[in-house]
Amino acid sequence: MLGVAILITSMMLVLVLAAYRNDAAINAHPGTANAEVLSVAWDRTIVRFETTDGAVRISQDGVLYPEGLTEGQLVHVEYDVTNPDLVRVAGRSFTLSLLPAGTTVVLAWLVAGPLLWWLRRRESHLREARVAPS
Repeated sequence: MLGVAILITSMMLVLVLAAYRNDAAINAHPGTANAEVLSVAWDRTIVRFETTDGAVRISQDGVLYPEGLTEGQLVHVEYDVTNPDLVRVAGRSFTLSLLPAGTTVVLAWLVAGPLLWWLRRRESHLREARVAPS
C-alpha cells in the first residue's frame, strides 16, 4: 500500500510539473488568438484558431485547462508560436492542476496511512502470538 501511495504522489507531481513545463513553453513564445470550440469530450477539447501567420490550426491534442467550455463557444487562447499544437485557454495556468492533484495525493494518503497502521499493528500482534508460549 505504501508503494501505491508513493506512486500516486509521484504521478501527481509529474502531472503538475508537466503542466508547468507546458505553460513555460507557451510563455516563452506566446501567441494569442480567438478560437472556436469544435468538440468537447471527457478526454480532450478540440479548438480551431488562426495563428499570427494566417494558418488555421485545429488542436488535435486538445486545449489545456478546458473546464467550462462548450461546443460552438468562442474563447481567447494562448499558444506556443513554435508549436501551435500547444494551446491553452487564455488566463488559465498550471495552478489549476494543483487542487485536483493535491486532493488526489491527500486522499491516497488518507487511505494508505490508516491501512498501513492497521497492517503493521496486525503484523506485530501476529509476531507476538507466535513468540508467546502456549
